[in-house]
Amino acid sequence: MLAAACGEAVTPLASAPAPSTVERTFPPIDLPADEAPHANLSEWWYFTGRLTTGDRRTLGFEFVIFQAVRGGGPPAYAAHFAITDVAAGEMRFDERTSLGPSQGPPDDLDLCVDGWRLALDGDRFTLDADMPGYALSLTLDPTYPAVEHNDGLLDFGALGWSYYYSYPRMNVTGRLRDAGGEVGVGGTAWFDHQWGDFISVSSGGWDWMSLRFDDGRDLMLTEVWDERRREVLAYATLSGQGLPLHLTGDDFTTIPLGIWMSPRTRTTYPSAWRVLIPVLGLDVLVQPVLADQELDTRHSTGTVYWEGLVDIIEGGRTVGYGYVELTGYADAPGVSEVSDERSPARACMGKAS
Repeated sequence: MLAAACGEAVTPLASAPAPSTVERTFPPIDLPADEAPHANLSEWWYFTGRLTTGDRRTLGFEFVIFQAVRGGGPPAYAAHFAITDVAAGEMRFDERTSLGPSQGPPDDLDLCVDGWRLALDGDRFTLDADMPGYALSLTLDPTYPAVEHNDGLLDFGALGWSYYYSYPRMNVTGRLRDAGGEVGVGGTAWFDHQWGDFISVSSGGWDWMSLRFDDGRDLMLTEVWDERRREVLAYATLSGQGLPLHLTGDDFTTIPLGIWMSPRTRTTYPSAWRVLIPVLGLDVLVQPVLADQELDTRHSTGTVYWEGLVDIIEGGRTVGYGYVELTGYADAPGVSEVSDERSPARACMGKAS
């Protein structure tokens, strides 16, 4: 990923110097201390979830803050916010950037990106974001402890390394404001936190799924591939019932069942998948609730990607839901030109101002 600061494009992450191959000793993940920002090349805090409104509408949401640290300069931030409104049959998104230290103390998670805020209050997360047509104010409470994927550390070889953990199932409460006014919302969410000295596979990409089953199981699976669609890394984690179960790419198969072409970017994405995990006796259909859930975020992270709410179907009935992220399908979109005209950054309300 790359971050843009106050509308200025920064050097793409892919062109950053490759991390040293000198062996390192990595300490284990330490929570809650590691919820806060780090001084590594790349970091993100990523929420996706499904909400139900007081008037029984279903919404998907995505909220993410990216941090990039380069040399001795200040950290640069980019943030994305998206709402999938199932009843309206639409997905809307927005993007923002900022430059400088996080809103709170350096050992605290309290980030403000041009008016959008993410904070940790005790063991609960809060987020506030708005865009034309929609605004969310949410409290997110993990239902069980964090899950470390691949023992908490991913090795990308020459591309670097990354810590990675999730809260796969969070209880969500809050308020939604849209054209119809303000209404209470509730639901569940998935949170991913990654940080490290790594660079994105700019000429490749990844398919990522977070699936929450109605029986309480939570499944994450990822397939990372290079520019020739050769698999670089594949792994999965099952959690929610006892200790996490870690799987390799040999344990699961994802089979695309269709394609969808964006009418805006002309990018073609797989659409709907059969997911098979024989060791779990799992054979399900993962199906987008809307075909068009593409984000064109070239003004902030230089990427075009698909990230959307999906249903899990087994034997003709819905048995859960989740989110799918697809990156690397657009043809090296790069960073859009951004106007030099700048408006003052919007402040965030909260414990640090």
